Formats: sequence, structure tokens, C-alpha cells
Amino acid sequence: MKNVEVGFELPELKVNVKRSDLIQYAGASGDFNIIHWNERTALAVGLPGVIAHGMLTMGQAINVVTRWAGSPANVIDYTVRFTRPVVVPDNDKGVEVVFNAKVSALNEDGTAKIDINAVFEDKTVLGKASAIVRL
Repeated sequence: MKNVEVGFELPELKVNVKRSDLIQYAGASGDFNIIHWNERTALAVGLPGVIAHGMLTMGQAINVVTRWAGSPANVIDYTVRFTRPVVVPDNDKGVEVVFNAKVSALNEDGTAKIDINAVFEDKTVLGKASAIVRL
């Protein structure tokens, strides 16, 4: 993290999400909400299809920061707003979510604010996502 400046872009991270990932996440998190695995129910409640868990997307998004910061322990604060779902089709290919981030502020206390982008099908899926990282 030497020579970090405002505007510095962290290395991009691309994540492929499949239905099998949703099943694994449900088991690990205990979130078995039916909209994350049943197409009929997801459509019936007005969703465009089965959607990834918001917390799964949020967890993947912070990886772009922790890989750069060297350790999750360097992340002091993390916040996001969920703006759009990641729709995961019932196929072997899945979908790609692209995460990138940029240093938006350097603070006097030796921390930096990192703004995070999460993009699925050319649309942002997390709004106002940012982390405070100890440099």
C-alpha cells in the first residue's frame, strides 16, 4: 500500500455466481429464504428470478478491498446499500459480478476511504458502498 493517493484504483475482481454458490451460502449463513432457490416463488413475489443473497454480494464486494489491504483486520468500517438484485439463472454458466474500488480520501489518522463498485449486467447492484481501511 505504498504511495497511495486519492484516485488510486484497486485491482478489479470478477466473481462468477452460480445457483450452487447460493446453496452453499444458504448452508453457511442459515439464510434459506425461498427466493434464493425457487424460481416460481421468486417470480410470484415480483422478482426477475432467483436472486443472490444480498449479504453474499456484500461479502464478495469487500474482497476487492481486503485483497489489497493485506488482511480483513485492516478494514475498520464497511457499509453498503442494496440497490439491485443479482439474478442467477438455472444453468451451469452462472453470472459475472465485477467489483472495483478506488481510494476516495486519505485521512489524518492513517486510514483511507475506499469507494466500492459492484456491477452486474452493466448496472450497479450496491449503492454507496465504502470501507475505511487502516493503511
